[in-house]
Amino acid sequence: MTFQGFHSDLLVLAQADGGGKSILQHIASGGPIGLIIILLSFAAVALVVMHSIQIRLVKLAPTEQFERLRDLLTRRELDNARAYCDSESHDSFLTRVIGTALTRCARSPFGLLEFRGALEESGRDQVGRLYRSTEGLSLIVTVAPMLGLLGTVLGMVGAFNTLGSSSGGFAKPDELASSIAVALITTVLGLVVAIPVSAALVFFRNRIDSVTSEVAVMTEELLGLVESHQSNAQRGQAPQQPVRRPAVAPTGAPRA
Repeated sequence: MTFQGFHSDLLVLAQADGGGKSILQHIASGGPIGLIIILLSFAAVALVVMHSIQIRLVKLAPTEQFERLRDLLTRRELDNARAYCDSESHDSFLTRVIGTALTRCARSPFGLLEFRGALEESGRDQVGRLYRSTEGLSLIVTVAPMLGLLGTVLGMVGAFNTLGSSSGGFAKPDELASSIAVALITTVLGLVVAIPVSAALVFFRNRIDSVTSEVAVMTEELLGLVESHQSNAQRGQAPQQPVRRPAVAPTGAPRA
């Protein structure tokens, strides 16, 4: 059998199996539930594009911001570093973590002594925020197959209603076709949407772990600068020794 003959046989089988329907016609046979699943697929594509742009090291911790913060903390310009982080034009994962920690230290009576704890707490908050940003994809992964199952149930209910209303309990195939189409197509659409979106969800959560680990290395370097200044300041304050005054003999007392 030649390749052309095999290809023609496949076309014949596809026409016989699909009844000559196009993909759009199959999707349209899914009814309103199929349309909702298609809308979810467009939302999933938009979220995937958005996360592909945002969950990157150059977005979460731009090199120029790290260099600027390192320069300010090296010169111990903590107020300028905090103002730099609070600026809307410099908003990023890195500046939110450092800015929140510096603000907490500025308001605390312990000052920079709790900078490490404040940095770890703000880092956990920002990592949790990144994970929550992927909840949209997680919701689509859950809802899409459930909608497909709902369409399947409704299609089977419609098919049995058609059988029940037909004379003698026998219905023509064309009377059952629309209900069975809803039952099958919605399940297919739900799985087609859920499977790639679940893979994308795992990919982005792994990327969050990878990128935040690299940001943690940056914040550890900035933390080292602050702690080195703190230790130098503590060593520079020598303990004050009590001043010893020469003993003065009482007036009129004999001297040795």
